[in-house]
Amino acid sequence: MSIAGHVVFSHGLDGTPFSTKIRALYEIAEAEGFDVAAVDYRGVNDPEERVQMLHEFCRDFTGHLVLAGSSLGGYVSLAAAPTLHAKGVFLMAPAIHMPGIPPLRRGLPACPIALVHGWRDEVIPYEQSMRFAQENRLSLHLVESDHRLHSAIPFLRYLFQYFLIESRRAQYVP
Repeated sequence: MSIAGHVVFSHGLDGTPFSTKIRALYEIAEAEGFDVAAVDYRGVNDPEERVQMLHEFCRDFTGHLVLAGSSLGGYVSLAAAPTLHAKGVFLMAPAIHMPGIPPLRRGLPACPIALVHGWRDEVIPYEQSMRFAQENRLSLHLVESDHRLHSAIPFLRYLFQYFLIESRRAQYVP
């Protein structure tokens, strides 16, 4: 059986590659036929070093690549997506307009981008995702949850499954 492609997860600054969100979405990606992996960034706080790690991790992947990231992992996924030719980027409470986070150098990737953020996020204000979505004309899903989005996992699973299916449908034209 051939795989549908690859899904690579990037966790946040204090997260792990085995977090509750990643495990929940990992199952969805496997069920949709994707080869799934998560990069371990523990101990690496520099955003640009994490972007390089993601490039290195994905360098031999061919075919359909979807990047999914939470918090700092969202920034890392988005920053790496253009040069990795990602076919989709799934962002959860991304650290995009935060102090110490470099601006995106290559712009947005030419692929679908899903953006989810919690109203009660105590780490990254949801207004930053609203600003990013407005600047780039992206859909934004604001949910009743905090930064970890644990109370929104059933919705995240549903949205992620839909996102994976849609990312495979047709060639995306921005």
